[in-house]
Amino acid sequence: MGTNDQERSLPHGLRLVALAGAAALTLTAGLATPLDPAPRQARAADDGKKVLTVAVAQSVDSLSPFLAVRLLSTSIHRLMYEYLTNYDPKDNHAIPGLATKWEPSPDKLTWTYTIRSNSAWSDGQQATAEDAAWTFNKMMTDTGAATANGSYVGNFRRVSAPSPTKLVIELKKPQATMAALDVPIVPKHVWEKVSDFSEFNNDKSFPVVGNGPFVLSGYKADSYVRLKANKSFWRGSPKFDELVFRYYKDQDAAVSALRKGEVSFVAGSPSLTPAQAESLEGADNIQVNDAPGRRFYALATNPGAKAKNGEKFGDGHPSLLDQRVRNALFRAVDREAIIDKVFRGHAVEGEGYIPPRFQDYFWKPSASQKLAYDPAEAARLLDRAGYKKNGDGKRVGKDGKPITYRVLCHATDPNDKAVGKYLQEWWGELGIGVRLNCLDNVTDPWLAGKYDLAFDGWSVNPDPHFVLSIHTCGALPATPEETGATDNFICDKKYDELYARQLTEYDPAKRADIVKQMESRLYDLGYMNVMAYPNAVEAFRTDQIKSITTMPAKAGNIYGQDGYWSWWSAVPADSGGSSDNASSTGVVVGIVAGVVVLAGLGAFAAMRRRATAEERE
Repeated sequence: MGTNDQERSLPHGLRLVALAGAAALTLTAGLATPLDPAPRQARAADDGKKVLTVAVAQSVDSLSPFLAVRLLSTSIHRLMYEYLTNYDPKDNHAIPGLATKWEPSPDKLTWTYTIRSNSAWSDGQQATAEDAAWTFNKMMTDTGAATANGSYVGNFRRVSAPSPTKLVIELKKPQATMAALDVPIVPKHVWEKVSDFSEFNNDKSFPVVGNGPFVLSGYKADSYVRLKANKSFWRGSPKFDELVFRYYKDQDAAVSALRKGEVSFVAGSPSLTPAQAESLEGADNIQVNDAPGRRFYALATNPGAKAKNGEKFGDGHPSLLDQRVRNALFRAVDREAIIDKVFRGHAVEGEGYIPPRFQDYFWKPSASQKLAYDPAEAARLLDRAGYKKNGDGKRVGKDGKPITYRVLCHATDPNDKAVGKYLQEWWGELGIGVRLNCLDNVTDPWLAGKYDLAFDGWSVNPDPHFVLSIHTCGALPATPEETGATDNFICDKKYDELYARQLTEYDPAKRADIVKQMESRLYDLGYMNVMAYPNAVEAFRTDQIKSITTMPAKAGNIYGQDGYWSWWSAVPADSGGSSDNASSTGVVVGIVAGVVVLAGLGAFAAMRRRATAEERE
């Protein structure tokens, strides 16, 4: 289930004042070597254009910003459309985007945004407050348009545009996320012609009108996405003329393409495996970036799929409705072994729902609360729950049949398969069978609730609202036939109460405390077991890319950022001189470790499709 973001990689997905343009730390590297005095430079098209090609291991779910939830898709939308605000690449604080400033009324129920006058759509028309108002109003009145980001407007009472540069949003109650509305603003004059937002994927006519740093110019499903530089982008044109995302189902093939110079950058799904990263270390003209990531890697249990109308569906194993059973399973998971043997140290042991990179919201269970690795205690919990072993050493359910759990995993993710083998071993010692169900697309069984457990993961954005919203009762589908924003059908009254409180709390410290209470509650419920926080492990060719911005500056990722900074700032290797868009400090990125302080998390909203672990934002 789940990416992110911002984003995503799970079945159902979720989403979320200084001047921008501040320089961020860049990755730079030498060009020629004694063995390759004339190295391959930034790839050029036949017409001499500079093309930056990014190898990706994830397909696009939709090119409509109203439907997309996968990390690749939402990353592309950040390049195509401006949001009201953006995140500073140095430290993730809110900065101007389409809006140059924003301010609330004294009661914080009315927010006024000043829309910049120097942003134009790629067809020449001016981007105005009316475009933003129309975008939000369409999401408020059309369930199809609210599929991906509807949670952001659920508290909106009214949105208007009194003038081309003035946007006014009136709220039902205070909302702490008004500087973190991660909603792409689309051109009204183009999108008002769409008749059915639930079906329109924005992938038939090119170029697609936008006002971001790149313009979508071509697409072929499970093959490529092509974007051209927007020469009139208000923040400045990208240095590469074109940006291409090329799909590779085989991650090793993508790494091989990087070695051959056929692609400029590779990130994996979303990260390179330790073996792939290690194979690239020291390779000529290749730089590996290994930084603390913005994702979590988890196991999710089926809590009994149900809809808002109370109707149950799916076929999750009934034993998993018992919290003692869930706790027993997770006490039999050796997180340290997963970090050491699967991720080979390129990850941090998982605990709370929000990665340590977002320090303000990072939570750890107390010693007495922690579900530490303890196989003996796991066996005792199962015994007390009434699931004892038979004469063959197999745990049996209430129906007298041996228990075998079906675990959804991603066929393209080697981490899922590796951890799955350990689960078969660890849970096998408890007398429980494990059947891995590795699929290219886990969306259908996940949406239908036809699984027992599943590998889950989300990319977290700087504000926690959205990724927390996917576990509320309100995120459940209206009926079994529909699709909600829920991650894995969790619905808990106490959690919902905390969620409502954090949304209206403007004091950062108090809000962070409530968010941590939510994480604690989610941990105790036991429906979600965060096993690891994987590093962002990626690589690029230094003879094609001279410099590129990481986010955050000191130890950040390149692919899947909370913004467009990496690809907008990237400088071709043969450009000469330093980029105006990026820092010229000449810092060389190597393998970095440790935890980076940022602030927050991110969210998505009701969605029509579900993506899983490597698929969400």
